Amino acid sequence: MSKTKRLEVNHLMLERLVYIHQELSAVSYPNCTQLAKKLECSVSTINRDIEFLRDRFYAPIIYDYTKRGYCYSRDYTLPFTALSPKDASILSQVKILLAHYKGTPLYKEVRDVLDMLLPQNVAYDTECMQRITVPPVPPIRIGEKVWNKVYTAMRNSAIIEFDYNGRHRTETTHRRVHPYQILIDEGLCFVFGFCELRNAERLFCLSRMRNLIVTKNKFRLPKDFDFSSRCGGGKFGSFIETTVQKYTIQFYGPARQYVKDYLWADDQKIIDYDDEGITEITFSSAQTYRVLEWVLSQGSNARPISPVFFVVEWKSEIKRMADSAGEN
Repeated sequence: MSKTKRLEVNHLMLERLVYIHQELSAVSYPNCTQLAKKLECSVSTINRDIEFLRDRFYAPIIYDYTKRGYCYSRDYTLPFTALSPKDASILSQVKILLAHYKGTPLYKEVRDVLDMLLPQNVAYDTECMQRITVPPVPPIRIGEKVWNKVYTAMRNSAIIEFDYNGRHRTETTHRRVHPYQILIDEGLCFVFGFCELRNAERLFCLSRMRNLIVTKNKFRLPKDFDFSSRCGGGKFGSFIETTVQKYTIQFYGPARQYVKDYLWADDQKIIDYDDEGITEITFSSAQTYRVLEWVLSQGSNARPISPVFFVVEWKSEIKRMADSAGEN
Protein backbone atom coordinates (compact mmCIF):
# COMPACT_ATOMS: atom_id res chain seq x y z
CA MET A 1 0.00 0.00 0.00
CA SER A 2 1.31 3.45 -0.89
CA LYS A 3 2.30 5.70 1.98
CA THR A 4 -0.08 8.36 0.66
CA LYS A 5 -3.00 6.07 1.37
CA ARG A 6 -2.38 6.49 5.09
CA LEU A 7 -2.33 10.27 5.02
CA GLU A 8 -5.08 12.09 6.88
CA VAL A 9 -7.10 14.57 4.86
CA ASN A 10 -7.77 17.81 6.69
CA HIS A 11 -9.02 21.17 5.47
CA LEU A 12 -5.49 22.52 4.98
CA MET A 13 -4.61 19.62 2.74
CA LEU A 14 -7.85 20.01 0.82
CA GLU A 15 -7.01 23.65 0.19
CA ARG A 16 -3.66 22.62 -1.26
CA LEU A 17 -5.21 19.88 -3.41
CA VAL A 18 -7.78 22.26 -4.86
CA TYR A 19 -5.13 24.88 -5.63
CA ILE A 20 -2.83 22.32 -7.26
CA HIS A 21 -5.73 21.05 -9.35
CA GLN A 22 -6.62 24.58 -10.44
CA GLU A 23 -3.05 25.28 -11.52
CA LEU A 24 -2.81 22.02 -13.44
CA SER A 25 -6.18 22.65 -15.11
CA ALA A 26 -4.99 26.11 -16.16
CA VAL A 27 -2.02 24.41 -17.90
CA SER A 28 0.42 26.72 -16.13
CA TYR A 29 2.93 23.87 -15.62
CA PRO A 30 3.62 24.54 -11.93
CA ASN A 31 6.58 22.87 -10.26
CA CYS A 32 6.94 21.86 -6.62
CA THR A 33 9.03 24.90 -5.67
CA GLN A 34 6.48 27.32 -7.09
CA LEU A 35 3.58 25.54 -5.44
CA ALA A 36 5.36 25.32 -2.10
CA LYS A 37 6.10 29.05 -2.14
CA LYS A 38 2.53 29.95 -3.04
CA LEU A 39 0.98 27.60 -0.47
CA GLU A 40 3.57 28.39 2.22
CA CYS A 41 4.58 24.81 2.83
CA SER A 42 7.56 22.55 2.11
CA VAL A 43 8.47 21.01 -1.23
CA SER A 44 8.18 17.55 0.33
CA THR A 45 4.58 18.39 1.33
CA ILE A 46 3.75 19.27 -2.28
CA ASN A 47 5.36 16.03 -3.45
CA ARG A 48 3.14 14.08 -1.04
CA ASP A 49 0.06 16.00 -2.21
CA ILE A 50 0.77 15.18 -5.85
CA GLU A 51 1.27 11.51 -5.02
CA PHE A 52 -1.94 11.60 -3.01
CA LEU A 53 -3.85 12.99 -6.00
CA ARG A 54 -2.44 10.24 -8.18
CA ASP A 55 -3.06 7.40 -5.72
CA ARG A 56 -6.37 8.34 -4.18
CA PHE A 57 -8.08 10.33 -6.94
CA TYR A 58 -6.36 8.71 -9.92
CA ALA A 59 -5.33 12.12 -11.22
CA PRO A 60 -3.37 11.75 -14.52
CA ILE A 61 -0.52 14.00 -13.39
CA ILE A 62 2.72 13.87 -15.38
CA TYR A 63 5.88 15.95 -15.37
CA ASP A 64 6.69 17.82 -18.57
CA TYR A 65 10.48 18.05 -18.77
CA THR A 66 10.25 20.59 -21.58
CA LYS A 67 8.07 22.98 -19.56
CA ARG A 68 9.73 21.95 -16.28
CA GLY A 69 6.42 21.59 -14.52
CA TYR A 70 3.46 19.33 -13.90
CA CYS A 71 0.33 19.00 -16.02
CA TYR A 72 -2.58 16.66 -16.70
CA SER A 73 -2.11 14.15 -19.52
CA ARG A 74 -5.83 14.37 -20.30
CA ASP A 75 -8.92 16.26 -19.20
CA TYR A 76 -9.57 15.65 -15.52
CA THR A 77 -12.00 16.89 -12.85
CA LEU A 78 -11.25 16.54 -9.18
CA PRO A 79 -14.20 14.53 -7.78
CA PHE A 80 -15.14 16.80 -4.90
CA THR A 81 -15.03 19.93 -7.09
CA ALA A 82 -17.73 18.52 -9.38
CA LEU A 83 -20.65 18.45 -6.95
CA SER A 84 -24.09 18.79 -8.44
CA PRO A 85 -26.40 21.53 -7.06
CA LYS A 86 -28.37 18.81 -5.27
CA ASP A 87 -25.25 17.36 -3.61
CA ALA A 88 -24.07 20.83 -2.64
CA SER A 89 -27.47 21.54 -1.12
CA ILE A 90 -27.26 18.35 0.94
CA LEU A 91 -23.80 19.32 2.23
CA SER A 92 -25.16 22.74 3.17
CA GLN A 93 -27.84 21.04 5.24
CA VAL A 94 -25.16 18.92 6.89
CA LYS A 95 -23.46 22.15 7.99
CA ILE A 96 -26.70 23.19 9.66
CA LEU A 97 -27.06 19.88 11.50
CA LEU A 98 -23.42 20.19 12.52
CA ALA A 99 -24.52 22.97 14.89
CA HIS A 100 -25.26 20.20 17.43
CA TYR A 101 -21.49 19.89 17.89
CA LYS A 102 -20.67 23.58 18.06
CA GLY A 103 -18.24 24.20 20.88
CA THR A 104 -16.11 21.14 20.18
CA PRO A 105 -12.84 21.32 18.22
CA LEU A 106 -14.42 18.74 15.92
CA TYR A 107 -17.02 21.31 14.81
CA LYS A 108 -14.53 23.73 13.27
CA GLU A 109 -12.53 20.97 11.57
CA VAL A 110 -15.59 19.40 9.93
CA ARG A 111 -17.05 22.80 9.03
CA ASP A 112 -13.79 23.81 7.32
CA VAL A 113 -13.73 20.58 5.32
CA LEU A 114 -17.35 21.11 4.23
CA ASP A 115 -16.51 24.67 3.21
CA MET A 116 -13.72 23.31 1.06
CA LEU A 117 -15.97 20.70 -0.54
CA LEU A 118 -18.74 23.17 -1.34
CA PRO A 119 -18.01 24.85 -4.69
CA GLN A 120 -18.25 28.62 -4.71
CA ASN A 121 -19.93 28.78 -8.10
CA VAL A 122 -23.03 26.75 -7.22
CA ALA A 123 -26.19 28.73 -6.53
CA TYR A 124 -27.82 27.57 -3.31
CA ASP A 125 -31.42 27.97 -2.28
CA THR A 126 -30.39 30.23 0.59
CA GLU A 127 -33.97 31.10 1.51
CA CYS A 128 -34.80 27.42 1.93
CA MET A 129 -31.58 26.83 3.88
CA GLN A 130 -32.62 29.53 6.36
CA ARG A 131 -35.82 27.61 6.97
CA ILE A 132 -33.95 24.54 8.22
CA THR A 133 -32.33 25.18 11.57
CA VAL A 134 -31.36 23.76 14.92
CA PRO A 135 -33.19 25.38 17.88
CA PRO A 136 -31.15 27.00 20.67
CA VAL A 137 -29.62 24.41 22.96
CA PRO A 138 -26.97 24.66 25.70
CA PRO A 139 -23.63 25.03 23.90
CA ILE A 140 -20.93 22.43 24.42
CA ARG A 141 -18.23 23.89 26.64
CA ILE A 142 -15.00 21.95 26.57
CA GLY A 143 -11.37 23.01 26.61
CA GLU A 144 -9.58 22.28 23.36
CA LYS A 145 -6.51 20.96 25.21
CA VAL A 146 -8.60 18.42 27.12
CA TRP A 147 -10.43 17.36 23.96
CA ASN A 148 -7.20 16.97 21.99
CA LYS A 149 -5.55 14.90 24.72
CA VAL A 150 -8.54 12.56 25.07
CA TYR A 151 -8.94 12.30 21.31
CA THR A 152 -5.24 11.52 20.85
CA ALA A 153 -5.31 8.91 23.62
CA MET A 154 -8.41 7.29 22.16
CA ARG A 155 -6.92 7.05 18.69
CA ASN A 156 -3.65 5.62 20.00
CA SER A 157 -5.25 3.32 22.61
CA ALA A 158 -3.27 5.09 25.35
CA ILE A 159 -4.33 5.11 29.00
CA ILE A 160 -5.19 8.52 30.45
CA GLU A 161 -4.92 9.74 34.04
CA PHE A 162 -6.80 12.64 35.62
CA ASP A 163 -8.40 13.98 38.79
CA TYR A 164 -12.18 13.85 38.69
CA ASN A 165 -15.25 15.22 40.46
CA GLY A 166 -18.44 13.34 39.64
CA ARG A 167 -21.95 14.72 39.43
CA HIS A 168 -23.21 12.84 42.48
CA ARG A 169 -19.95 12.10 44.27
CA THR A 170 -18.24 15.44 44.52
CA GLU A 171 -15.03 14.31 46.25
CA THR A 172 -11.97 14.35 44.01
CA THR A 173 -10.59 10.98 42.94
CA HIS A 174 -7.66 10.08 40.73
CA ARG A 175 -8.53 7.89 37.76
CA ARG A 176 -6.70 5.76 35.20
CA VAL A 177 -9.00 5.14 32.26
CA HIS A 178 -8.88 3.25 28.96
CA PRO A 179 -10.77 5.62 26.62
CA TYR A 180 -13.04 3.68 24.25
CA GLN A 181 -15.27 6.40 22.80
CA ILE A 182 -16.16 10.08 23.04
CA LEU A 183 -19.88 10.77 23.51
CA ILE A 184 -21.65 14.07 22.90
CA ASP A 185 -24.95 14.34 24.74
CA GLU A 186 -27.11 17.38 25.59
CA GLY A 187 -24.30 19.89 25.50
CA LEU A 188 -21.77 17.74 27.36
CA CYS A 189 -18.83 15.61 26.18
CA PHE A 190 -18.08 12.29 27.86
CA VAL A 191 -15.40 9.68 27.49
CA PHE A 192 -16.63 6.11 27.79
CA GLY A 193 -14.07 3.55 28.86
CA PHE A 194 -12.68 1.18 31.45
CA CYS A 195 -11.85 2.69 34.85
CA GLU A 196 -9.05 0.88 36.67
CA LEU A 197 -10.11 2.31 40.05
CA ARG A 198 -13.64 0.86 39.80
CA ASN A 199 -12.57 -2.14 37.70
CA ALA A 200 -15.55 -1.43 35.48
CA GLU A 201 -16.68 0.64 32.52
CA ARG A 202 -17.62 4.21 33.35
CA LEU A 203 -18.52 7.57 31.80
CA PHE A 204 -16.51 10.70 32.55
CA CYS A 205 -17.49 14.26 31.66
CA LEU A 206 -14.56 16.01 29.97
CA SER A 207 -15.35 19.36 31.59
CA ARG A 208 -14.87 17.82 35.07
CA MET A 209 -11.42 16.40 34.36
CA ARG A 210 -8.40 18.07 35.93
CA ASN A 211 -4.64 17.49 35.53
CA LEU A 212 -5.22 15.25 32.52
CA ILE A 213 -2.22 13.41 31.10
CA VAL A 214 -1.83 10.88 28.30
CA THR A 215 0.40 8.07 29.53
CA LYS A 216 2.74 5.91 27.49
CA ASN A 217 0.84 2.83 28.65
CA LYS A 218 -1.32 1.15 26.01
CA PHE A 219 -4.54 -0.85 26.32
CA ARG A 220 -6.27 -3.31 24.03
CA LEU A 221 -9.57 -2.05 22.67
CA PRO A 222 -12.35 -4.66 23.13
CA LYS A 223 -14.11 -5.81 19.98
CA ASP A 224 -17.47 -4.90 21.53
CA PHE A 225 -16.45 -1.44 22.78
CA ASP A 226 -19.50 0.46 21.46
CA PHE A 227 -21.37 2.36 24.19
CA SER A 228 -24.80 1.78 22.65
CA SER A 229 -24.40 -1.97 23.17
CA ARG A 230 -24.31 -1.33 26.95
CA CYS A 231 -27.67 0.45 27.10
CA GLY A 232 -29.86 -2.65 27.07
CA GLY A 233 -31.73 -1.37 24.05
CA GLY A 234 -32.62 1.94 25.71
CA LYS A 235 -32.10 5.28 24.00
CA PHE A 236 -31.90 7.63 26.97
CA GLY A 237 -28.47 9.16 26.46
CA SER A 238 -25.21 8.92 28.34
CA PHE A 239 -25.95 6.70 31.31
CA ILE A 240 -25.43 2.96 31.78
CA GLU A 241 -25.81 0.27 34.45
CA THR A 242 -24.86 -3.38 34.49
CA THR A 243 -28.45 -4.65 34.79
CA VAL A 244 -31.11 -4.45 32.10
CA GLN A 245 -34.56 -3.73 33.49
CA LYS A 246 -38.02 -4.09 31.95
CA TYR A 247 -40.12 -0.95 32.42
CA THR A 248 -43.82 -0.30 32.10
CA ILE A 249 -44.90 3.35 32.22
CA GLN A 250 -48.38 4.84 31.80
CA PHE A 251 -48.91 8.27 30.27
CA TYR A 252 -51.90 10.58 30.44
CA GLY A 253 -53.13 13.77 28.80
CA PRO A 254 -50.74 15.50 26.35
CA ALA A 255 -47.95 13.07 27.29
CA ARG A 256 -49.82 10.27 25.47
CA GLN A 257 -48.94 11.67 22.07
CA TYR A 258 -45.47 12.69 23.23
CA VAL A 259 -44.48 9.14 24.13
CA LYS A 260 -45.63 7.93 20.70
CA ASP A 261 -43.52 10.49 18.85
CA TYR A 262 -40.16 8.84 19.62
CA LEU A 263 -38.39 5.51 19.58
CA TRP A 264 -37.33 5.14 23.22
CA ALA A 265 -35.98 1.57 23.06
CA ASP A 266 -35.37 -1.18 20.55
CA ASP A 267 -38.08 -3.43 21.98
CA GLN A 268 -40.67 -0.82 22.98
CA LYS A 269 -44.36 -1.74 22.80
CA ILE A 270 -47.05 0.91 23.06
CA ILE A 271 -50.70 0.23 23.79
CA ASP A 272 -53.51 2.80 23.87
CA TYR A 273 -56.35 2.39 26.36
CA ASP A 274 -58.55 5.14 24.99
CA ASP A 275 -61.52 4.36 27.25
CA GLU A 276 -59.29 5.02 30.26
CA GLY A 277 -57.29 7.86 28.68
CA ILE A 278 -54.03 5.93 29.06
CA THR A 279 -51.11 5.14 26.76
CA GLU A 280 -48.81 2.46 28.14
CA ILE A 281 -45.24 1.77 27.02
CA THR A 282 -43.16 -1.28 27.89
CA PHE A 283 -39.44 -1.44 27.08
CA SER A 284 -36.01 -2.61 28.23
CA SER A 285 -33.10 -0.40 29.25
CA ALA A 286 -29.98 -0.31 31.41
CA GLN A 287 -30.34 3.42 32.10
CA THR A 288 -32.48 3.63 35.25
CA TYR A 289 -31.42 7.12 36.30
CA ARG A 290 -32.19 8.61 32.88
CA VAL A 291 -35.52 6.76 32.68
CA LEU A 292 -36.44 8.20 36.08
CA GLU A 293 -35.59 11.72 34.90
CA TRP A 294 -37.70 11.10 31.80
CA VAL A 295 -40.76 9.99 33.80
CA LEU A 296 -40.43 12.85 36.27
CA SER A 297 -40.17 15.37 33.41
CA GLN A 298 -43.79 14.58 32.50
CA GLY A 299 -45.05 15.47 35.97
CA SER A 300 -48.53 14.17 36.78
CA ASN A 301 -48.94 12.89 33.21
CA ALA A 302 -46.69 9.87 33.78
CA ARG A 303 -46.75 7.02 36.29
CA PRO A 304 -44.43 3.99 36.42
CA ILE A 305 -46.03 0.57 36.91
CA SER A 306 -42.95 -1.63 37.06
CA PRO A 307 -40.35 -2.67 38.13
CA VAL A 308 -41.22 -2.32 41.81
CA PHE A 309 -37.91 -0.76 42.90
CA PHE A 310 -38.34 1.89 40.20
CA VAL A 311 -41.86 2.75 41.39
CA VAL A 312 -40.53 3.07 44.95
CA GLU A 313 -37.72 5.40 43.83
CA TRP A 314 -40.18 7.48 41.78
CA LYS A 315 -42.45 7.92 44.82
CA SER A 316 -39.48 8.77 47.04
CA GLU A 317 -38.31 11.44 44.60
CA ILE A 318 -41.80 12.95 44.47
CA LYS A 319 -41.86 13.04 48.28
CA ARG A 320 -38.47 14.77 48.34
CA MET A 321 -39.76 17.35 45.89
CA ALA A 322 -42.87 17.89 48.02
CA ASP A 323 -40.69 18.29 51.13
CA SER A 324 -38.50 20.78 49.24
CA ALA A 325 -41.62 22.71 48.28
CA GLY A 326 -42.73 22.82 51.91
CA GLU A 327 -45.66 20.46 51.38
CA ASN A 328 -46.66 17.83 53.94
